[in-house]
Formats: sequence, structure tokens, C-alpha cells
Amino acid sequence: MQPLRPPVLIVPGLGNSGPAHWQSAWQRKHPDFTRVEQADWDHPDFADWLARLDAAINACPSPPLLVAHSLACALVAHWVERHERALHGALLVAPADVDSESHTPPETRGFRPMPLARFACPTIVVASSNDPFVDVARARHFATRWHARFVDAGALGHINAASNLGDWPFGYTLLNELLETAG
Repeated sequence: MQPLRPPVLIVPGLGNSGPAHWQSAWQRKHPDFTRVEQADWDHPDFADWLARLDAAINACPSPPLLVAHSLACALVAHWVERHERALHGALLVAPADVDSESHTPPETRGFRPMPLARFACPTIVVASSNDPFVDVARARHFATRWHARFVDAGALGHINAASNLGDWPFGYTLLNELLETAG
């Protein structure tokens, strides 16, 4: 008998992920993937966003795999720092450097400081060499502190809809790697 796939939670960042974003493409391809919805995508309230992520994780029948983008990477890191519940894994793409005023907008300040606690689940951090929201060296630092595998995706900007990735096959390969990993 084939083992059941872990639940997958799509965790968008500031502004949500629109229809041309790879997170939305993955969700269209897999209607069983669940998006963590936020009350206000453009003016994030840290406590509310964290509570909504926690509720989505609690609603899963087994430890989920989190697919986070940008500001949501900091959100996931905050959740990991505060909770001991298991996750199957985490794919953290283009982590916005909430500690840097030169890289991120004022709306992200409530997510400071960036948590650097070790993730107890298999984790992959993907960063671009020309992301305006995080320096690649800083993204590598996050990965090291989180005990995550670091993947330099090359010059893809913020790895979002503006990067014209479609359903981002390379990222999907990383997702499948984590899905196949025993959580």
C-alpha cells in the first residue's frame, strides 16, 4: 500500500501570491494543497498571521509540509521557534530579510527579528542571487542557522510572478524531494 502524502500548506507572503505566481500554479495543479489565508495581505499583523498559520497546521490530519514565500519564511521561522509540534518539512523560498530596512518595506517590521532557531524537520531554503528583498549571503546564513539545505537558484529576482517561472519545475522538484522524505 502506498503511504499517504503529507498535507501541503501554501504560505504566501506580503500581498498574497497572485494567479501568475508559482504557488498559485501549484495549488491549481493540486487542489488538495491548502493556502493559509490571511485577513489582510497588504498590512500584515504579526500576531494574526501567526495565529492563522498555527490554526492551519492544527487543522492538518498529520504533520504538514509548508511551502513559504518571502515574508512567510519569517512567519514559519517564528512558528518553529514557538512550537514543538512536528512538521513533515519546509520549503522556504526567497526569505525576505525582515531585519534589513534597505531590503524590506515597513510593513514587515512586525516580523523582526528574524528567528534563527533550528528547524527539526527537513528544510530547503531557496534564494536568488539578485533578490531585492534579501542578499544571497544573508539567505545562506538563515539556511545555516535553520539547519536547512541551501539552494542558490541563480538570478531569478524575488522568485515570484515577476520572475516568469510559470509553475516553476525546479522548485516543484525540490517540493517532491521533501514530500518523499520521511517526516
